[in-house]
Amino acid sequence: MPQFRLHSPKVLAVSMTGDAVKAKNGSMVAYDGEMAFKKMSGGGEGLRGMVTRRLTGEQMTVMEVKGHGTCYFADRASDINLVQLNGETLHVEASNLLCTDAGLRTGTSFTGLRGASQGNGLFTTTVEGSGQAALMSDGPAVVLRVAQGMPLQVDPGAYIAHQGNLQQHFQSGVNFRTFMGEGSGESFQIRFEGDGLVYVQPSERNTVGGEV
Repeated sequence: MPQFRLHSPKVLAVSMTGDAVKAKNGSMVAYDGEMAFKKMSGGGEGLRGMVTRRLTGEQMTVMEVKGHGTCYFADRASDINLVQLNGETLHVEASNLLCTDAGLRTGTSFTGLRGASQGNGLFTTTVEGSGQAALMSDGPAVVLRVAQGMPLQVDPGAYIAHQGNLQQHFQSGVNFRTFMGEGSGESFQIRFEGDGLVYVQPSERNTVGGEV
């Protein structure tokens, strides 16, 4: 199984002994040893995945990297966060997914209005199985735990990913003060309930549901 480690906060090092990983296309910055690179269509999910991603608008261009040695990945000086999966599902924005163990399965899932508020469409990427994944964030990611009876509200522009037994709801924060220009400017939020982890970044994307 590939061994993931952070060479620095912004560079991922993956050691392989004949193993393979799937990484964002063009994210390799250096390698030692013998490596082979192959571009994969449909997020590496084959023809069905390519069709699904075209229909949903959740585009993800990846490459397979296989060989013996260490490969280094980075993208736009983004901070990198490692996530260990043990048979569960990680929901992540495609633009925030840097690299996964090739044995992990990727797909798409419906997010409803949450995705629309981000300008990312109605679907998001799922990563399932056992292995490691590397996420990117604009600044050091914050990992927040959600517990029963303690829901969490997250700005859609700061959301990166979540895992665990969580239910998400899209809610509007628009009120009279917002229309009068006295509100916080946070017009929409994602409400998470249940038990799990939510990853957010300290920088917001431009979203459809920005300031009213």
